[in-house]
Amino acid sequence: MNRTRILAVFSILILSGIGYSFFTPSPIDPVAYDPPIPPLMEGAFAPNQLLVNAELIAPGKLQGPEDMEVDDHGNVFTSCENGKIVHISPEGNVKAYAATGGRPLGNKLLSDGRLIVADADKGLLEIGRKGEIKVLTTEAEGVPFRFTDDLDVAKDGTVYFSDASDKYGSQEYLYDLMEARPNGRLLRYDPSTGRTEVLLKELYFANGVALSQNEDFVLVNETYRYRIRRYWLKGPKAGQNDFFIENLPGFPDNISSDGNGTFYLALFTVRNSLMDSILHPRPGLKTFIAKLPKFLWPKAQPYGFVLLLDENGTPLRSFQEPSGKHLKAITSVKYKNGFLYLGSLHNDRIGKYKLNP
Repeated sequence: MNRTRILAVFSILILSGIGYSFFTPSPIDPVAYDPPIPPLMEGAFAPNQLLVNAELIAPGKLQGPEDMEVDDHGNVFTSCENGKIVHISPEGNVKAYAATGGRPLGNKLLSDGRLIVADADKGLLEIGRKGEIKVLTTEAEGVPFRFTDDLDVAKDGTVYFSDASDKYGSQEYLYDLMEARPNGRLLRYDPSTGRTEVLLKELYFANGVALSQNEDFVLVNETYRYRIRRYWLKGPKAGQNDFFIENLPGFPDNISSDGNGTFYLALFTVRNSLMDSILHPRPGLKTFIAKLPKFLWPKAQPYGFVLLLDENGTPLRSFQEPSGKHLKAITSVKYKNGFLYLGSLHNDRIGKYKLNP
């Protein structure tokens, strides 16, 4: 079949799909949203090429290592798209550590070697040192988790975690973006009682979770509002929430703390002007776009972006790779022994960037 005929067939298929979409119901019920004008890419946001210098761990050997933990000996435990928790030795040897049967995302390594894992499909899990799996919780207030996403663990063992959306699962996260409704929750799991409590609801894609240095507040990222919300755990504001930072230059994914007052924020990509200016203010257009095959949807720009924040929400500096050729779609960043470890929902590698003193 010659090239002209291939293009003709392809065009017919696309037009047929578009025509069919006019008569099919939309999978979403969107509302209008007018995002704030993005901040200027200057100061801490100024583009740079620092992540081009990152070392690559296990390139080509991993499938979507969305998050990872690193122990004191340099062993890496990462959550992969095929449902496996993978162990990477300091020498770079890769082997399966556990298989959840779902889509493991955020994880936290405890001092006794156990891993607490937020699995998008299976809920909040505990993985023992031999890879045995225990389900901790799968619902709160009678509402099952649809998209268990990220977590942090307090010194007393309490787990703070997010359910990104109680409407759409991990294969439908773009529907949540297009719909622009608050379907996410921030939750707390008490291992001593087995009780799961909802701290915040009606969040716009509740994503990364991180505790402050003194555990007086916990942060949760609202990815599709370009902001981070703070929930106070102690002090005169306990039980209240406010915004830690708003109008970020990209989509905040996971966030972590070094325990010394610095937060490390992964930005999946930079803002999309088509999404912000054309689609979001027009729910009717979003209704139609959602009916099209996903390969016709607006695409995220390949971009590597990590932002450092202090405990007041002030941006300190960033590490970027605007081309996204080396590292893109960064979804997690963890600090360990002078290095930043960088995970991604779509990469086949983990980045390792040495911080200068």
